[in-house]
Amino acid sequence: MAKLSAIAEATMDPQEDKLRRDLLIFACAFMNLAVVLWLAIYWVMGLSFPANIPLAYQLISVASLIHYFKTRRLEVFRLVQLGLFLFAPFIMQWSIGSSVTSSGVTLWALLAPVSALVVSGWRDSVPWFIAYIVMTAVSGFFDYYIGSGSDSGVPMKTIGFFFALNFAAMSSIIYFLLRYFVVEMDKIRIQLDLQHQLLAEEQARSERVLLNVLPGSIAQRLKNNQGLIADGHADVTVMFADLVNFTQLTESLPPEQMVGLLNTIFSGFDELSEKYGVEKIKTIGDAYMVVGGLDRDRANYTGDIADMALEMRRFMAGHPVVSKFKLGIHAGIATGPVVAGVIGTKRFVYDLWGDTVNVASRLTDEAVQNVIQVDKTTYNRLRHDYDFEPPATISIKGKGEMITYRLAARLGDPGHMAKVLPLRAKRETPAPPA
Repeated sequence: MAKLSAIAEATMDPQEDKLRRDLLIFACAFMNLAVVLWLAIYWVMGLSFPANIPLAYQLISVASLIHYFKTRRLEVFRLVQLGLFLFAPFIMQWSIGSSVTSSGVTLWALLAPVSALVVSGWRDSVPWFIAYIVMTAVSGFFDYYIGSGSDSGVPMKTIGFFFALNFAAMSSIIYFLLRYFVVEMDKIRIQLDLQHQLLAEEQARSERVLLNVLPGSIAQRLKNNQGLIADGHADVTVMFADLVNFTQLTESLPPEQMVGLLNTIFSGFDELSEKYGVEKIKTIGDAYMVVGGLDRDRANYTGDIADMALEMRRFMAGHPVVSKFKLGIHAGIATGPVVAGVIGTKRFVYDLWGDTVNVASRLTDEAVQNVIQVDKTTYNRLRHDYDFEPPATISIKGKGEMITYRLAARLGDPGHMAKVLPLRAKRETPAPPA
């Protein structure tokens, strides 16, 4: 069986087809072996039996097996083998006598519908089972009207022995055939489970990559093939944060160290965006863009952006690797309507457009190191909870004169109040009389 399976391994059949093929080869080999043993026992017991029928069976069976190995036509091989399983036992019985004198040799024909069931499926097995029932009925008719229990001259004790032998051998073949089928199906099921697990892991990995590129709701819509994705948002808060002195630093750092430093900074910013529940949109060179208010899960998204900006500034000053390069940030924050959507079909990106985005970008350009500059709308939302420097009027490209505010800290921040209170006290102390 191992050699026969090894020969058949040359084909690239699917696993289930391979199992069905191996089962048929398994049954073919068993039947040929059983025929040899059956004849040998008859010979040892000194009983005469015409060997032409089993010899013809073996020649046809082996010839069909060789034909299959040469042509790989499983349909022809299956038809020949099932036909031999079904008809050969009945022919052997009729050559011996009745079902009694042949010791129920027709029981071997049951292998035809059973083999059809496991190698072809239940639909294809139905005609073979019907044929088995019809042949059994015909054989019973012959036994009743024609057969005679003493025609063959076989003693009843020998008939009884062969009854037991036929039942035991046939039951063993069916059992081992079904056992082989169940074991191999379990192996296939385990392999399928493993493949499903690997597929699930790969799908989860793809999900993570997609969620790293797009917001969760947008990623879901894209997977659902909703076509063009474009949304208008009446009110969001957009922030650009640009690194200061990084361009000059790139001229003195090797590429690996420069990219590693930028990855350290932006990875820290990514953690902050997760912390404050805002959506990272993209990085542009050494600039970082985030937006709050796209999903409306957090009501105070403007405050979330402000808190993130302040912590980004502290991150740049306090990180042991970043601080030694004397890098800083300047940021611009604007609040208002935007249009958001996915563009492109290859390396697609989720982006924002609108006046709010342009204002945030211009405010970033006008800010100096460690300054977080906001527009008036953002200031009006934050002024009761955050400390701002006095307003300033700057010229914004494309907008003209604009009043802006510099975000200093959140009110109540211990570190900031320790610096602010002495200055306020000094300003508020009356001058001594002249």
